[in-house]
Amino acid sequence: MQPITDMKLASSMACGALALLVSLQTGFAGHRFAAGDSSKKILAIVDADGKIEWSHPVQAIHDLHVLANGNILFQENFQNVIEMTPTKRVVWKYQAKAVKDRKKRTEIHAFQRLENGLTLIAESGPGRIIEVDGDGKIRKEIKLQIDNPNPHRDTRLVRKLANGHYLVAHEGDGKVREYDGDGKVVWSYDVPMFGRKAAGGHGPEGFGNSLFSALRLPNGNTLIGTGNGHGILEVTPEKKIVWELHQKDLPGITLAWVTQIAALPNGNILIGNCHAGPKNPQLIEVTREKKVVWTFRDFENFGDSFVNNQLLDVKGDVIR
Repeated sequence: MQPITDMKLASSMACGALALLVSLQTGFAGHRFAAGDSSKKILAIVDADGKIEWSHPVQAIHDLHVLANGNILFQENFQNVIEMTPTKRVVWKYQAKAVKDRKKRTEIHAFQRLENGLTLIAESGPGRIIEVDGDGKIRKEIKLQIDNPNPHRDTRLVRKLANGHYLVAHEGDGKVREYDGDGKVVWSYDVPMFGRKAAGGHGPEGFGNSLFSALRLPNGNTLIGTGNGHGILEVTPEKKIVWELHQKDLPGITLAWVTQIAALPNGNILIGNCHAGPKNPQLIEVTREKKVVWTFRDFENFGDSFVNNQLLDVKGDVIR
Protein backbone atom coordinates (compact mmCIF):
# COMPACT_ATOMS: atom_id res chain seq x y z
CA MET A 1 0.00 0.00 0.00
CA GLN A 2 1.32 3.44 -0.90
CA PRO A 3 2.11 5.52 2.21
CA ILE A 4 -0.10 8.53 2.91
CA THR A 5 1.80 11.79 2.79
CA ASP A 6 1.23 14.52 5.40
CA MET A 7 -0.51 16.61 2.74
CA LYS A 8 -2.82 13.76 1.79
CA LEU A 9 -3.53 13.05 5.46
CA ALA A 10 -4.37 16.70 6.08
CA SER A 11 -6.58 16.71 3.03
CA SER A 12 -8.28 13.51 4.20
CA MET A 13 -8.89 14.99 7.67
CA ALA A 14 -10.29 18.17 6.12
CA CYS A 15 -12.63 16.16 3.90
CA GLY A 16 -13.73 14.13 6.92
CA ALA A 17 -14.48 17.31 8.86
CA LEU A 18 -16.45 18.66 5.91
CA ALA A 19 -18.41 15.41 5.65
CA LEU A 20 -19.19 15.59 9.38
CA LEU A 21 -20.34 19.19 9.03
CA VAL A 22 -22.60 18.23 6.12
CA SER A 23 -23.93 15.32 8.16
CA LEU A 24 -24.78 17.64 11.05
CA GLN A 25 -26.48 20.07 8.69
CA THR A 26 -28.48 17.59 6.64
CA GLY A 27 -28.84 14.44 8.72
CA PHE A 28 -26.79 12.22 6.36
CA ALA A 29 -23.14 11.88 5.42
CA GLY A 30 -23.86 12.28 1.74
CA HIS A 31 -25.69 10.99 -1.30
CA ARG A 32 -25.05 7.76 -3.16
CA PHE A 33 -24.77 8.64 -6.84
CA ALA A 34 -23.42 7.76 -10.26
CA ALA A 35 -21.03 10.15 -11.99
CA GLY A 36 -19.20 10.47 -15.27
CA ASP A 37 -15.96 12.41 -15.66
CA SER A 38 -14.32 13.01 -19.04
CA SER A 39 -11.02 14.33 -17.67
CA LYS A 40 -10.18 11.24 -15.59
CA LYS A 41 -12.14 9.11 -18.10
CA ILE A 42 -14.17 7.31 -15.46
CA LEU A 43 -17.76 6.29 -14.87
CA ALA A 44 -18.36 5.48 -11.22
CA ILE A 45 -20.91 4.77 -8.54
CA VAL A 46 -20.01 6.56 -5.32
CA ASP A 47 -21.39 5.59 -1.91
CA ALA A 48 -22.74 7.98 0.72
CA ASP A 49 -19.30 8.25 2.33
CA GLY A 50 -17.71 9.38 -0.93
CA LYS A 51 -16.00 6.06 -1.70
CA ILE A 52 -16.10 4.50 -5.17
CA GLU A 53 -17.94 1.20 -5.06
CA TRP A 54 -18.00 0.52 -8.84
CA SER A 55 -16.18 2.03 -11.80
CA HIS A 56 -15.55 1.58 -15.51
CA PRO A 57 -13.31 3.46 -17.95
CA VAL A 58 -14.83 5.71 -20.61
CA GLN A 59 -13.36 7.94 -23.30
CA ALA A 60 -15.96 10.71 -23.40
CA ILE A 61 -19.27 10.96 -21.59
CA HIS A 62 -22.21 13.37 -21.69
CA ASP A 63 -25.03 11.18 -20.38
CA LEU A 64 -25.61 8.19 -18.10
CA HIS A 65 -28.45 6.27 -16.47
CA VAL A 66 -28.52 3.61 -13.77
CA LEU A 67 -31.61 1.65 -14.82
CA ALA A 68 -34.28 0.12 -12.59
CA ASN A 69 -32.77 -3.35 -13.15
CA GLY A 70 -29.41 -2.14 -11.83
CA ASN A 71 -27.72 -2.05 -15.22
CA ILE A 72 -25.89 1.05 -16.36
CA LEU A 73 -26.70 2.74 -19.67
CA PHE A 74 -23.79 4.93 -20.72
CA GLN A 75 -21.48 5.83 -23.56
CA GLU A 76 -17.95 4.54 -24.05
CA ASN A 77 -17.30 7.48 -26.36
CA PHE A 78 -19.34 9.88 -28.51
CA GLN A 79 -20.30 7.11 -30.95
CA ASN A 80 -21.08 4.06 -28.80
CA VAL A 81 -23.85 3.63 -26.22
CA ILE A 82 -23.93 0.44 -24.17
CA GLU A 83 -25.94 -1.18 -21.41
CA MET A 84 -23.76 -3.00 -18.92
CA THR A 85 -24.58 -5.16 -15.92
CA PRO A 86 -22.93 -4.43 -12.55
CA THR A 87 -20.69 -7.44 -13.30
CA LYS A 88 -19.58 -5.60 -16.48
CA ARG A 89 -21.31 -7.78 -19.02
CA VAL A 90 -22.49 -5.81 -22.06
CA VAL A 91 -26.10 -6.74 -22.83
CA TRP A 92 -26.94 -4.06 -25.41
CA LYS A 93 -25.04 -1.71 -27.68
CA TYR A 94 -25.75 0.98 -30.25
CA GLN A 95 -23.00 2.31 -32.50
CA ALA A 96 -23.38 5.42 -34.62
CA LYS A 97 -22.42 5.11 -38.27
CA ALA A 98 -18.73 5.71 -38.83
CA VAL A 99 -17.87 8.60 -41.17
CA LYS A 100 -14.32 9.61 -42.10
CA ASP A 101 -15.21 13.23 -42.81
CA ARG A 102 -15.13 14.99 -39.41
CA LYS A 103 -17.56 17.63 -40.64
CA LYS A 104 -20.11 14.88 -41.34
CA ARG A 105 -19.41 12.77 -38.28
CA THR A 106 -22.05 11.67 -35.81
CA GLU A 107 -21.75 12.34 -32.10
CA ILE A 108 -24.11 11.15 -29.37
CA HIS A 109 -24.59 13.41 -26.38
CA ALA A 110 -27.92 12.16 -25.03
CA PHE A 111 -29.89 8.94 -24.71
CA GLN A 112 -32.70 7.58 -22.55
CA ARG A 113 -34.29 4.16 -21.94
CA LEU A 114 -38.01 4.62 -22.48
CA GLU A 115 -40.85 2.92 -20.62
CA ASN A 116 -41.74 0.85 -23.70
CA GLY A 117 -38.23 -0.63 -23.76
CA LEU A 118 -36.97 1.37 -26.71
CA THR A 119 -33.91 3.56 -26.34
CA LEU A 120 -33.97 7.22 -27.36
CA ILE A 121 -30.74 8.42 -28.94
CA ALA A 122 -30.01 11.98 -30.08
CA GLU A 123 -27.53 12.08 -32.93
CA SER A 124 -25.68 15.34 -33.46
CA GLY A 125 -24.42 15.73 -36.98
CA PRO A 126 -27.38 14.00 -38.64
CA GLY A 127 -29.53 16.22 -36.44
CA ARG A 128 -32.11 13.67 -35.41
CA ILE A 129 -33.72 11.82 -32.54
CA ILE A 130 -34.21 8.11 -33.05
CA GLU A 131 -35.84 5.41 -30.96
CA VAL A 132 -34.25 1.99 -31.40
CA ASP A 133 -35.24 -1.48 -30.22
CA GLY A 134 -33.16 -4.20 -28.62
CA ASP A 135 -31.78 -5.24 -32.01
CA GLY A 136 -30.75 -1.70 -32.89
CA LYS A 137 -33.56 -1.29 -35.40
CA ILE A 138 -34.88 2.26 -35.71
CA ARG A 139 -38.57 2.33 -34.78
CA LYS A 140 -39.01 6.11 -34.91
CA GLU A 141 -37.09 9.11 -36.21
CA ILE A 142 -37.67 12.85 -36.07
CA LYS A 143 -35.48 15.59 -37.53
CA LEU A 144 -34.25 18.42 -35.37
CA GLN A 145 -34.26 22.11 -36.19
CA ILE A 146 -30.70 23.41 -35.95
CA ASP A 147 -29.59 26.95 -36.76
CA ASN A 148 -25.84 26.47 -36.28
CA PRO A 149 -24.99 22.90 -37.32
CA ASN A 150 -22.01 21.35 -35.58
CA PRO A 151 -21.60 17.63 -34.81
CA HIS A 152 -20.22 18.45 -31.38
CA ARG A 153 -22.74 21.14 -30.41
CA ASP A 154 -26.10 20.32 -32.02
CA THR A 155 -27.46 18.83 -28.80
CA ARG A 156 -26.66 18.18 -25.21
CA LEU A 157 -29.23 16.50 -22.97
CA VAL A 158 -32.48 15.37 -24.60
CA ARG A 159 -35.42 13.84 -22.76
CA LYS A 160 -38.77 12.44 -23.82
CA LEU A 161 -41.62 13.91 -21.81
CA ALA A 162 -44.68 12.14 -20.42
CA ASN A 163 -46.83 13.67 -23.17
CA GLY A 164 -44.67 12.10 -25.88
CA HIS A 165 -42.85 15.32 -26.72
CA TYR A 166 -39.07 15.77 -26.71
CA LEU A 167 -37.26 18.48 -24.74
CA VAL A 168 -33.94 19.29 -26.38
CA ALA A 169 -31.03 21.40 -25.14
CA HIS A 170 -29.42 22.78 -28.31
CA GLU A 171 -25.98 23.89 -27.10
CA GLY A 172 -24.82 25.46 -30.36
CA ASP A 173 -28.03 27.45 -30.82
CA GLY A 174 -28.28 28.55 -27.18
CA LYS A 175 -31.88 27.44 -27.23
CA VAL A 176 -34.30 24.95 -25.68
CA ARG A 177 -36.78 23.45 -28.13
CA GLU A 178 -39.75 21.23 -27.42
CA TYR A 179 -40.76 18.98 -30.30
CA ASP A 180 -44.03 17.10 -30.56
CA GLY A 181 -44.18 13.44 -31.57
CA ASP A 182 -44.07 14.40 -35.26
CA GLY A 183 -41.02 16.63 -34.91
CA LYS A 184 -42.82 19.99 -34.93
CA VAL A 185 -41.39 22.67 -32.63
CA VAL A 186 -44.18 23.59 -30.21
CA TRP A 187 -42.17 25.67 -27.72
CA SER A 188 -38.73 27.26 -27.66
CA TYR A 189 -36.69 29.46 -25.38
CA ASP A 190 -33.55 31.47 -26.13
CA VAL A 191 -31.16 31.36 -23.19
CA PRO A 192 -30.44 35.03 -22.36
CA MET A 193 -27.02 36.62 -22.13
CA PHE A 194 -28.23 39.25 -19.62
CA GLY A 195 -26.56 42.05 -21.55
CA ARG A 196 -23.10 40.48 -21.37
CA LYS A 197 -20.78 39.70 -24.24
CA ALA A 198 -19.65 36.16 -24.97
CA ALA A 199 -16.24 35.22 -23.55
CA GLY A 200 -14.14 32.21 -24.46
CA GLY A 201 -13.04 29.47 -22.11
CA HIS A 202 -14.62 26.50 -20.36
CA GLY A 203 -13.98 27.75 -16.83
CA PRO A 204 -15.39 30.57 -14.71
CA GLU A 205 -13.78 33.12 -17.03
CA GLY A 206 -15.88 32.08 -20.02
CA PHE A 207 -19.43 33.12 -20.67
CA GLY A 208 -22.20 32.33 -23.11
CA ASN A 209 -25.54 30.61 -23.56
CA SER A 210 -24.25 27.13 -24.43
CA LEU A 211 -26.80 25.33 -22.30
CA PHE A 212 -26.37 21.70 -21.27
CA SER A 213 -29.70 20.59 -19.84
CA ALA A 214 -33.40 21.31 -19.65
CA LEU A 215 -36.11 19.52 -17.73
CA ARG A 216 -39.85 19.99 -17.44
CA LEU A 217 -41.14 20.48 -13.91
CA PRO A 218 -44.50 19.16 -12.65
CA ASN A 219 -45.85 22.75 -12.61
CA GLY A 220 -45.21 23.05 -16.35
CA ASN A 221 -42.20 25.31 -16.02
CA THR A 222 -38.81 24.44 -17.50
CA LEU A 223 -35.58 24.29 -15.50
CA ILE A 224 -32.46 25.02 -17.55
CA GLY A 225 -28.81 24.35 -16.79
CA THR A 226 -27.22 27.18 -18.76
CA GLY A 227 -23.81 25.60 -19.38
CA ASN A 228 -21.25 28.39 -19.72
CA GLY A 229 -23.96 30.80 -18.58
CA HIS A 230 -22.88 29.64 -15.08
CA GLY A 231 -26.39 29.24 -13.72
CA ILE A 232 -29.89 27.83 -13.64
CA LEU A 233 -33.11 29.39 -14.85
CA GLU A 234 -36.71 28.39 -14.24
CA VAL A 235 -38.99 29.77 -16.94
CA THR A 236 -42.75 29.57 -17.40
CA PRO A 237 -44.47 28.45 -20.61
CA GLU A 238 -44.82 32.19 -21.29
CA LYS A 239 -41.00 32.46 -21.02
CA LYS A 240 -40.92 34.48 -17.82
CA ILE A 241 -38.00 33.79 -15.47
CA VAL A 242 -39.45 32.96 -12.03
CA TRP A 243 -36.30 31.60 -10.35
CA GLU A 244 -32.63 32.01 -11.15
CA LEU A 245 -29.26 31.12 -9.74
CA HIS A 246 -26.06 32.75 -11.01
CA GLN A 247 -22.32 32.27 -10.77
CA LYS A 248 -21.64 33.96 -7.44
CA ASP A 249 -24.97 33.45 -5.67
CA LEU A 250 -23.68 30.67 -3.38
CA PRO A 251 -21.24 31.87 -0.68
CA GLY A 252 -17.76 30.47 -1.17
CA ILE A 253 -18.69 28.66 -4.39
CA THR A 254 -18.10 29.66 -8.00
CA LEU A 255 -20.21 28.07 -10.71
CA ALA A 256 -18.60 27.41 -14.08
CA TRP A 257 -20.10 25.13 -16.74
CA VAL A 258 -23.43 24.07 -15.23
CA THR A 259 -24.16 20.67 -16.71
CA GLN A 260 -26.68 18.10 -15.51
CA ILE A 261 -29.27 19.39 -13.07
CA ALA A 262 -32.13 17.71 -11.25
CA ALA A 263 -35.18 18.88 -9.33
CA LEU A 264 -35.45 16.67 -6.24
CA PRO A 265 -38.68 15.62 -4.52
CA ASN A 266 -37.83 17.77 -1.48
CA GLY A 267 -37.78 20.84 -3.72
CA ASN A 268 -34.02 21.17 -3.79
CA ILE A 269 -31.93 21.48 -6.95
CA LEU A 270 -28.91 19.30 -7.74
CA ILE A 271 -26.23 21.05 -9.79
CA GLY A 272 -23.36 19.61 -11.79
CA ASN A 273 -20.51 22.15 -11.62
CA CYS A 274 -17.98 21.40 -14.36
CA HIS A 275 -14.66 23.16 -15.17
CA ALA A 276 -14.86 25.22 -11.97
CA GLY A 277 -11.41 24.26 -10.65
CA PRO A 278 -10.32 22.21 -7.61
CA LYS A 279 -11.38 24.82 -5.07
CA ASN A 280 -15.04 24.32 -5.99
CA PRO A 281 -17.37 21.36 -5.51
CA GLN A 282 -18.32 19.23 -8.50
CA LEU A 283 -21.81 18.50 -7.19
CA ILE A 284 -24.02 20.87 -5.21
CA GLU A 285 -27.47 20.52 -3.67
CA VAL A 286 -29.21 23.80 -2.93
CA THR A 287 -32.59 24.81 -1.60
CA ARG A 288 -34.88 27.20 -3.42
CA GLU A 289 -33.68 29.80 -0.92
CA LYS A 290 -30.14 29.21 -2.33
CA LYS A 291 -28.84 27.55 0.80
CA VAL A 292 -26.21 24.88 0.18
CA VAL A 293 -27.15 21.66 2.00
CA TRP A 294 -24.71 19.19 0.42
CA THR A 295 -21.64 19.25 -1.79
CA PHE A 296 -19.25 16.72 -3.26
CA ARG A 297 -15.65 17.46 -4.20
CA ASP A 298 -13.07 14.83 -5.12
CA PHE A 299 -10.20 15.81 -7.39
CA GLU A 300 -8.22 12.63 -6.73
CA ASN A 301 -10.61 10.17 -8.35
CA PHE A 302 -12.37 12.70 -10.58
CA GLY A 303 -11.28 15.81 -12.42
CA ASP A 304 -12.43 19.16 -13.73
CA SER A 305 -14.68 17.66 -16.40
CA PHE A 306 -17.17 16.10 -13.98
CA VAL A 307 -20.06 16.18 -16.43
CA ASN A 308 -22.90 13.84 -15.47
CA ASN A 309 -24.59 12.70 -12.31
CA GLN A 310 -27.55 10.69 -11.05
CA LEU A 311 -28.56 10.42 -7.41
CA LEU A 312 -29.26 6.79 -6.51
CA ASP A 313 -30.72 7.36 -3.04
CA VAL A 314 -33.47 9.72 -4.19
CA LYS A 315 -36.58 8.64 -6.06
CA GLY A 316 -38.73 10.82 -8.26
CA ASP A 317 -36.01 12.91 -9.94
CA VAL A 318 -38.00 14.68 -12.66
CA ILE A 319 -35.17 14.82 -15.16
CA ARG A 320 -35.60 11.11 -15.86
